[in-house]
This record gives sequence, C-alpha cells and structure tokens, in this order.
Amino acid sequence: MEKKDFEIKQGIKAHFIKTDLFKTNMISCIITVPLTRENVTKNALIVSMLRRGTANFKTQLDLSRELENLYGAAFECGIDKYGDNQILKFYADSINDKFALNQEEILKNTLNILLDIICNPLLENGKFKEEYLKVEKENLSKIIKSKIDDKDLYAYETCISKMYGDNGFGLYKYGYLEDLENITVENLTEHYNNLIQNSKMDIFISGDFDEKYIKEIILNNENIQKLRPRIENYILNNELTEKKQTPENINEITETMDVTQGKLVIGMDVNADCDKLQFKTLLYNIVLGSGANSLLFQNVREKESLAYSIKSLYVKQKANIFIRAGIEIPNFEKAVRLIEEQLEIMKKGEFSDNDLASAKEYVKAGIVAIETEQDTGIVYYIGQEISKTDTTLEEYLKNIEEITKQDIMEIAQNIKINTIYFLKNEKEEADANHTK
Repeated sequence: MEKKDFEIKQGIKAHFIKTDLFKTNMISCIITVPLTRENVTKNALIVSMLRRGTANFKTQLDLSRELENLYGAAFECGIDKYGDNQILKFYADSINDKFALNQEEILKNTLNILLDIICNPLLENGKFKEEYLKVEKENLSKIIKSKIDDKDLYAYETCISKMYGDNGFGLYKYGYLEDLENITVENLTEHYNNLIQNSKMDIFISGDFDEKYIKEIILNNENIQKLRPRIENYILNNELTEKKQTPENINEITETMDVTQGKLVIGMDVNADCDKLQFKTLLYNIVLGSGANSLLFQNVREKESLAYSIKSLYVKQKANIFIRAGIEIPNFEKAVRLIEEQLEIMKKGEFSDNDLASAKEYVKAGIVAIETEQDTGIVYYIGQEISKTDTTLEEYLKNIEEITKQDIMEIAQNIKINTIYFLKNEKEEADANHTK
C-alpha cells in the first residue's frame, strides 16, 4: 500500500492510496470543520440534505439508478467527531475499470457523481427544498432523541460533555433538538454555501488506478473548478497539542434515570509529555482495559463479578482514556475502588511481560487489517491527515515494537481521573438499601 498526496487547490487535497489487493476502487470525500454549538446541528442536517439528490440527479431514485448503471456502485454518507472537529463523510465504491465489460470509465463516473452530490445540490429557487428539509429534520430529531435510549452511549456522551462543556469535543456530533427548531431553508442554504467554499476538503481514493489519469479527472471536474482556494480552518488535535490540566478534585456526577443497570464512565486525562506518547498510551490502554485479557476485564468482571461489561477507550486526539462499565447499582463504590486498584497496578508495573506482548500483537493485527480492508485503510489515512502526522504502517509497527514495560509505567504515573459519571436508577438503589 502506497500513498501519495497532491494539492488540488489551497485547502483541498487529493490522497491516492495505491493497492492491487481489491477488485474495487473506493472514494471518500471528507469535509472537516471545527465543532461549534452554532453549526453542529446544521452540519449534521446538511449531510442528510445532500443525499436527497443533485441538480443533475433530482431524486434519490435517479441517483440509485445512475449508480446501478455503474455495475452497482454504492454511495453512503455520515457524520463523525474527530477531536474538536466535526467530519462530514461521503463514500462511494465501484468495481475497478479493468473489470468493466465495455471499457466504461467506472472510477471517473463514480467520482463525478460523488462530487456532484457534495458540490451541486438539488435546490429550488436557490434554496434547499422545504419539503425535504421537513423530512430530514424529523429524521435527525429521531437520531438525537435515540441517544437517550442507548444508555451506554448516553452515559459516555454525558461524561464527555461534563468534562468539556458546550464546546468542541464536548458537543454531540448530531447536534441538539433546540437548535434544530431554528433551522430554515434560508439559513441552512447560506451555511452550506459558506461550508463548501471555506472548509478543509480531502478526497481519498483507494485502489488500482493510473495516478495521472485520476489527477486529470479531478482537475477537469466542473464542481472542483467552482471551488475556491481556502485556508484550512479546523482544530489540530494530536498528542503534542493536547496539554491536560486535570482539576485538583475529581468531578463526581450522579444522574438518575429509569435504567435496569448502572452505567459508570470514568474520564481520565493523560498528562504525560514524552516521545512516542501515542504508542505508549495505546499499549497502556490495551493492557488496562481493551479486550478479554485486560486487567479491568479479568479482575473487575471475571474475578470479582462487579461488572456486566467493562472496557477502556483511548481517545488520542484529546489525550483521554474513558473507562466504561455496566454494573449493579449498589456496587458503585466497590467497582470504583477496584478500578482505582487496577490503575495502581499499572503504576507499579504489576502486569506481566506476556500482557505487554499480547497488547503488541493486538495492535499488529489491527495494522495488518489496514492493508487488507479497503475502508480501514482510508480511515487510517484520514486520521493521519487531520492530525497532521505522517506515520507509515511500517513506522507504526516499529514504534509499537520498541515500547517497553518501563514506558507503560511512565504513562501510568501520568494518568489522572478527571470525572466519574454514574447513571443509576434511584428506586432500585433505595430498594437495595432498604433490604440491607
């Protein structure tokens, strides 16, 4: 797998990921913008509006037929959060041109359709269609409301929001109901025009293709030609930018809701300042709580039966680790105490060499998947671009292999609990206390 980049215009890049392992070519166009309360809901809504049709393909049915004519090419879009940024994602994949029966230019036509969806939306009198906006607002409203139905997700997102507030990483990627109400076709169209002409844009193409040929297609595309140069206006998050300041006192938050199981989330800051911080913290997290061999899983769930589920997640963009657990409500204090004991075990280095070796093998398996799964490869390079890092897969593996037990202990000394969030059912806890 080989990657090459070229600047189409200032703030707009193409990234070619050359590989002959697949019979398909995959294209991903990513628009990256800072997460703000003012625009987070509008951006989520824009993604839904753009998939409704274009000036050339006026309905979703027209789009589907055009893609079907390209040997069943597929299109998908979505929204995501990467550190303090919101990402608007548009994907398309199609068979490689060499497999076309009549020498059709499948990749060219697929790319042109994708750019048409993003840059040439279906408008009515210069604005998004009112009837489509009404439907998509209802759909987005359901997505936002559904967060509370998934109690694991709700607890995790709430812990993040308590740590970061109504700003940047603290915002929910799909936005907010109260902001949705104020969106009109006028202000949404105005926001879209500003977004498309001023935001960082990246086009990733993975597959077996002629680089010069694709460059010409992109540069000659009428939608690309309409875009103006722009300054990359987004928030750079990586292990070098996120210097944490953990509060002196742990922020403990309890919320009651109709839940059958307590949801515990512990948000921790990584305060370390050292070389290869990302790789050291990644392995620390795996040994601590990622997988069935981790300390959290073995000691909190298996040995003490204090958790139905437990795992930890490393968010490298913000230098945080989040421990997430489903527990019996009366076991809250015991579970927190035992989790804190696992953090102390990591500090003392009371984990085996085999634990570290297994963690390294776990990472290596993920790196191998990057080369063998087309979408995973694109996701890896999207992360590299947004964080402004340029680590090859070979360099990544080398960095992982060089991490020692002492390195993990160094990270452990600099892990500080920021917030403990617990979602419980007040009635069940009261009943349990009464029984005692």
